[in-house]
Amino acid sequence: MSCRLRCPLPLLSAALGLLLAFQSAPVARASPPTLTVSAASSLSLALEQAARAFERSTGVRVALNFGTTGALAQQIEQGAPVDLFIAADTATVEELERQGLLLPGSRQLYARGRLALYSPTLRLERLQDLVRPEVERIAMANPELAPYGAAAREALQALGLWDALQPRLILAETVRQALLYAETGNVEAALVAASLWRPGAPGYWVLVPERLHRPLDQALALVRGTRLEREARLFTAYLLGPGGRAILRAYGYQLPPAAPEEPAP
Repeated sequence: MSCRLRCPLPLLSAALGLLLAFQSAPVARASPPTLTVSAASSLSLALEQAARAFERSTGVRVALNFGTTGALAQQIEQGAPVDLFIAADTATVEELERQGLLLPGSRQLYARGRLALYSPTLRLERLQDLVRPEVERIAMANPELAPYGAAAREALQALGLWDALQPRLILAETVRQALLYAETGNVEAALVAASLWRPGAPGYWVLVPERLHRPLDQALALVRGTRLEREARLFTAYLLGPGGRAILRAYGYQLPPAAPEEPAP
């Protein structure tokens, strides 16, 4: 049999080889989306666990950016690419909402935190024990940026200790940094979030009475302009659902009443 078209055999073989290679090549799959979540550092232990569980169940990756609530809000005001903001208070979220920087209707209360007194070596049973001479340095988060720092200041003021303890106070950038100062022996005591306690961790922890400061109610919201609204809503639903609530409760958070399930359509 003869071929009417005179094609050079090497060229024809090369073309057939390329065709077969293209047909047998694996189809590239789109990488899973990565959800960017800015969250208060007091949530670091709980959210790291929640993010792992959420990724396993949905395939959506979660990038966690921790800091003080005030500093994270400033980043959002400056246009940082954030999908979901999880604060350690409600006032900061409400302010961002007033500025039009959050997705309308997405603000939700998710937990109430607790302030704790921690010392790696001293058995301190109440805030008044901070005046003991062996407590030379006390760490706390900056009250101008961190809700737990503000709560610590309120509690010390309520007991008339704020002015007397000023020379001993070391202000940290975040509540987790304040805890690190104590864990590394740079201070004798720290006022931190109870949610940063880990089972088996050395030292002494005591909850600060809630009557000494305003409630540490905490809210979250989607950031306006997010390109991952669906994924952000899924993660929010997970945190507010049975799995997320169990994790938050395990880290000492008090939870608002669960929202009733909507009837199936």
